[in-house]
Amino acid sequence: MKPDLRTRHGGRILADALVAQGAKLAFGVPGESYLPLLDGLHDVGDRLRFIACRQEGGASYMAEACGKLTGEPGVLLVTRGPGAANGAIGMHTGLQDSTPMVMLIGQVGGDFADREAFQEIDYRRMYGQLAKWVAQIDRVERIPEYVSHAFHTATAGRPGPVVLALPEDMLFAEAAVADVPRHHVVRPGPAAREMAELEVLLGKAERPFVILGGGGWDRESCRRLQRWIEAAGLAVGTSFRCQDLFDNRSASYAGDVGIGINPALAQRIKEADLLLVIGARLGEMTTGGYTLLDVPVPRQTLVHVHAGAEELGSVYRPTLAINSGYPQFVAALEALSPQRPAWRKELHELRERYLAWTEPQPMPGALHYGRVVRWLSDTLPEDAIVAGGAGNFAGWLHRHFRYKGFRTQLGPTNGSMGYGLPAAVAAKLAAPEREVLAFCGDGDFLMNGQEFATAVQHGAPLIALVVNNGLYGTIRMHQEREYPGRVYGTALRNPDFAAYARAFGGHGETVERTDDFAPAYRRAKDSGKPAIIELRIDPDAITPATTLSAIREKSLKSGR
Repeated sequence: MKPDLRTRHGGRILADALVAQGAKLAFGVPGESYLPLLDGLHDVGDRLRFIACRQEGGASYMAEACGKLTGEPGVLLVTRGPGAANGAIGMHTGLQDSTPMVMLIGQVGGDFADREAFQEIDYRRMYGQLAKWVAQIDRVERIPEYVSHAFHTATAGRPGPVVLALPEDMLFAEAAVADVPRHHVVRPGPAAREMAELEVLLGKAERPFVILGGGGWDRESCRRLQRWIEAAGLAVGTSFRCQDLFDNRSASYAGDVGIGINPALAQRIKEADLLLVIGARLGEMTTGGYTLLDVPVPRQTLVHVHAGAEELGSVYRPTLAINSGYPQFVAALEALSPQRPAWRKELHELRERYLAWTEPQPMPGALHYGRVVRWLSDTLPEDAIVAGGAGNFAGWLHRHFRYKGFRTQLGPTNGSMGYGLPAAVAAKLAAPEREVLAFCGDGDFLMNGQEFATAVQHGAPLIALVVNNGLYGTIRMHQEREYPGRVYGTALRNPDFAAYARAFGGHGETVERTDDFAPAYRRAKDSGKPAIIELRIDPDAITPATTLSAIREKSLKSGR
């Protein structure tokens, strides 16, 4: 017997389809090309909250951060043409970070198609390399089918972004169709013979090392894997901006394998006789520019576990390739119990090197940024969420902050600037009970600083740190290294960021001395408002380990 179906316009069918798939937040900038969808969202607002943002780039970061934090597809709504172009930055982040996302784009009606109508773009071509699947819904009655397909694709195997284009006439059309039940998360599991081979390889290893990374993890799998690694006496590192996959306080944790890696850790990875890599793609940042492992056949015995079959063997030819979801792999791994006394012997030494490496080093100026990061690491609640953008300012965060729990770190592994603030907005909306902190550079912050208005409007009392050195610091560092003294285009004239916060109705603080930070942070937290704390640091302090003047002097001596 067929269900009693009611007639709905396409926008309401789509809104109901999103609710049926479990979406609770959607981020975007309203556009005339999807008015019926906005009308549909009006009726489901008690189940699916639409967050109206100030620019599609910021909205796309919010959707990506929401997907990364929750493990459920982040939903992004953008209008056609310019809106779709602006939203591309978050989709690229979602692709490289393996984050589930569903992007919905308004499109010209079918009667205007292929005429280069107002704001018309072929999204299959535009987003072909930025998404797992790009499609257009041309028939209103197929909306539930397409949305179900999109959510299944975004979460299956290696998670990633999906794009659905929405012709305007289709959204206005009406149909009587049933909703599709919530999607399944479909990921493979390892074969018994693969696990048996892994057990043999581990049994032969004298100096193994484990690297964790990627998207598609859950809290329980990380907890169980940590327990297994600690019981086995293995050393572990985390790939670039995935430091929250393993409790940094564990005696087995040896540090992050990314930009600015501890040289002692890099050497240890080179000297490993077996690398067990679970989830990391082994891209440029995790391999030190493809130097920690030889291409295409590593010196180390490489066991590569990844949820995306296409990733295995794409750069490195593994000794053993295991196509598996990470919960499925961890469940199979628990049946193995290899441990050797030699493995445990070096754990203390590796841990001591990690602890020494993460101690803040002297730096010029009255404000010691490294000590600020360490104070936050020691003071914030264990479940606090730290969202970091891209730039040299993030080096202190990577080196001195110790992550204690799953999904306490949000950062773009594609090195995309402007991420920290909108990611923190999304995190505070998705998890309002948790403390949320954004780390931003001065240039980084102003790429999406307008989303502070979104935080105020929607009641997201995050705290944003703006590290102000008056520079595009990363590029200035590279200039001094390659063309010492010939700096150009990297100086910034910045506003008063504390006044900026107050102009939007938030709380603002300016800190120029280390001892003034803790009181400023407590005032910001106690304000109950979205807050900005500007940290004015010496521009010569360019990384946790060196200065611009030292880089310039070294380059001049080398004859550059």
